[in-house]
Amino acid sequence: MITIVEGAERDRHPALIDEMFRMRAAVFADRLEWDVSVTNGREVDRFDAEDPLYLLSLDDRTGALQGAVRLLPTTGPNMLRDVFPVLVPGGAPASPLIWESSRFAVNPAAFNAYERAEANHVVNRTTIELLCGIVEVCQRAGIEHVVSVFDARMARIFRTIDCAFEVIGAPTRIGRTMTYAGIFDMSDAMRERLGEAGRLLAPVLAPVDPRQTPAPASSD
Repeated sequence: MITIVEGAERDRHPALIDEMFRMRAAVFADRLEWDVSVTNGREVDRFDAEDPLYLLSLDDRTGALQGAVRLLPTTGPNMLRDVFPVLVPGGAPASPLIWESSRFAVNPAAFNAYERAEANHVVNRTTIELLCGIVEVCQRAGIEHVVSVFDARMARIFRTIDCAFEVIGAPTRIGRTMTYAGIFDMSDAMRERLGEAGRLLAPVLAPVDPRQTPAPASSD
């Protein structure tokens, strides 16, 4: 199940948010060896100060954190525009109807107890659950597209699960891997394809208080 935490209200979930930052350090700094800043075992960047929306995948039985992703509006500071402009020499998308996803991560600590084959299955399911959650929350808020920066490994995963994307700008080798900027359609068709790939036909978002639902986007 996916729990939504708004950045402005993350003090209401201190343990869960702290675990997310620790997971990000384990994934992006330790495992992927990205050039990210880790302080006291936590990976936090300047975009976490922009009141993003966090989607957290929690184990239905134990409540353990299985994965997370961050969403930001493209009308303000975001990674594609401010960190990876080389990928979009013509300029990054900026629209109230487009959000950016970043820091997509599956928690390696959550699967240590599984046998390898079962762990791979759960990792794949968590990945698809997070993607389904992105579509569902965007549809709630009236968001039509999501942009994201991802590497060749994630591009292969997206293609495997029929998570269609359009490459925008100019793919560029950053560090040791080819890196892409892509735009994803937050449509019913996208949700249906992901649901079939992960056998997640029912909604994945946990019920929320209407007062905590992201405000619909404005096209003005």
